[in-house]
Amino acid sequence: MNNFLKKTALLFALSILSISAFAQQDQPIEMADGLYQSGKIYVVVVVASIIFLGIVAYLIMLDRKISKLEKEIKNK
Repeated sequence: MNNFLKKTALLFALSILSISAFAQQDQPIEMADGLYQSGKIYVVVVVASIIFLGIVAYLIMLDRKISKLEKEIKNK
């Protein structure tokens, strides 16, 4: 019974989120048009890409450190 309630609540939450996403389709995005016309959209894309790659690199580095510590603990 508990599993059924969790699934029902998840379905309800996801359906509410999808309804709100459809409600915003009719409005044009003026900021993106302005950034695209002035050529600044490429700066936004580059900065977002650099941030994303930085986060990915940090997570890879963190995973390696954790793996190294796990190996040291197993060897003791």
